[in-house]
Amino acid sequence: MQAMRQTHKVLVTGGAGFLGSHLCDRLLERGEDVLCVDNFFTGSKRNIEHLLGNSRFELMRHDVTFPLYVEVERIFNLACPASPVHYQFDPVQTTKTSVHGAINVLGLAKRVRARVLQASTSEVYGDPEIHPQPESYWGRVNPIGVRSCYDEGKRCAETLFFDYHRQHALEIKVMRIFNTYGPRMHPQDGRVVSNFIVQALRGEDITIYGDGQQTRSFCYVDDLIDGMLRFMDSPADFTGPVNIGNPSEFTMLELAEKVLRLVGGASKLVYLPLPSDDPKQRQPEIALAKSQLGWQPKVCLHDGLKETISYFRKLLSE
Repeated sequence: MQAMRQTHKVLVTGGAGFLGSHLCDRLLERGEDVLCVDNFFTGSKRNIEHLLGNSRFELMRHDVTFPLYVEVERIFNLACPASPVHYQFDPVQTTKTSVHGAINVLGLAKRVRARVLQASTSEVYGDPEIHPQPESYWGRVNPIGVRSCYDEGKRCAETLFFDYHRQHALEIKVMRIFNTYGPRMHPQDGRVVSNFIVQALRGEDITIYGDGQQTRSFCYVDDLIDGMLRFMDSPADFTGPVNIGNPSEFTMLELAEKVLRLVGGASKLVYLPLPSDDPKQRQPEIALAKSQLGWQPKVCLHDGLKETISYFRKLLSE
């Protein structure tokens, strides 16, 4: 007879956001007790309102730049605006959220001896000279550019996680998340998938920055959360960093054309100048995730886009 899996009291910072709300769903499905913490700068109560009646779910409004005193056994640190529109709105606060937030989360983990996962990002690689990007690559980041509040904030957070691990024997997991999409994305987050879908559904022009030949790799949210949970459950000595993303690579032009075919309508493509420090290529090397976690994405872009379009179609019709 198979032994029952141990349940935990789990803290999810940024739990009302796009990724955080999906993580809360999956944790509750597994029987965990979930404390969702969010300051609702980019998160939304809409994303977690279906959980409010669950006796194992608790919601707390809190900003991670201030210390948090709770009793938990596992922590997923997802708190930080993750789209350029939002993280450039208040770049100083973005850096504080990454750095002070990491210090506060790590201090909590040290006090209660909790295992803690940092939601880092592919942006730590900057505009890469190596393609695809393996975890061993140190990156090429502009430390004083308009994106550096996010890029360097996340890089500093990784430093803090590994220093707490070395200095205090803290159980850490550092996960580098590549472009992820799916239902509950913020319609005004400025990310390419939500931009293209919302523009197409409204019959507006599809805005492509640069010549449309820059590439991204798009991971559907269900696959991403599966990788996150596998990583948290992996042996303590596997700290990462580990890339979690879909290695299938598409140009912006290819993505726009796929969205137009699925949505229909008469939207036209228009080209605008490329934003400052926008990476030309982004593709994860996921050999480590495959070998250590038995993880690889399953949802193809076509199927994931259909689900995401259905979500936005309903959202925009309300």
